[in-house]
Amino acid sequence: MVADGDRVVTHFFECKEPGYRGWRWAVTVARASRAKVVTLDETVLLPGPDALLAPEWVPWSERLRPGDMGPGDLLPTEAEDLRLEPGYSGADTPPPNSVLPDVVTPQNLADLVEAEDAGPDLEPTGRAGTSPAPERGSIASVAEELGMRRARVLSRYGLHAAADRWDEAFGAKTPMAQAAPAPCVTCGFLLPLAGSLRQAFGVCANEFSPADGRVVSLAYGCGGHSEAAVMPKPPRRAAPVLDSMATDAFPLRPSADSGSVITAEDESEDLGHS
Repeated sequence: MVADGDRVVTHFFECKEPGYRGWRWAVTVARASRAKVVTLDETVLLPGPDALLAPEWVPWSERLRPGDMGPGDLLPTEAEDLRLEPGYSGADTPPPNSVLPDVVTPQNLADLVEAEDAGPDLEPTGRAGTSPAPERGSIASVAEELGMRRARVLSRYGLHAAADRWDEAFGAKTPMAQAAPAPCVTCGFLLPLAGSLRQAFGVCANEFSPADGRVVSLAYGCGGHSEAAVMPKPPRRAAPVLDSMATDAFPLRPSADSGSVITAEDESEDLGHS
């Protein structure tokens, strides 16, 4: 037991539960001043000096590793993630003193056509309380047309982090690349990437390679290189001088024009001699 203060004592009892080696039940009792009855304050399970403890808790964002996500899992990103940056400014508002309106409407378009038909004496109305001219295009609409309308894109930091990670897994310093006959830059199974990463990385398309479908460095290599060992064509057989595989046809009786004719007398003589 341990005295925690005046008239406050904690009693410890060994825990017999499996998996709680070294843990103790702590029962704290107290007695009020001038009281004869002891009061039970609390009962709690606490680890002892040699208790078996779990490792220090780590947040999920620091505990997550590549390959941990499964079907249906969601991985939220922080608003200030260093790997991402804004994809487009979204500044659809024209600069000050511009004749372009904030929003394109049929009325704006009609006013502009009417102003052009009227000549230089009738100027198109400005933005100060009158109908402005229509805008020619917004950044968001152009980005959407080009397929680049994303809220955030990969930042320079995220690009370098991905390149370092790919080079560590499938780079020139790996044991597979050290024993390869040639680098991936000369392999026919390499699919180059687009953008700035094209100069350093590509995608392997060899189904028998350990990097099939992976982003590999151009300095990486494996035994599945397209020009590592080109199989020679089998030699073509020469025509046989004496054809011993075919059969020769011989007639059972000689033909009449061969000069040897067997008569009946010859046949009888042969039968008599036999």
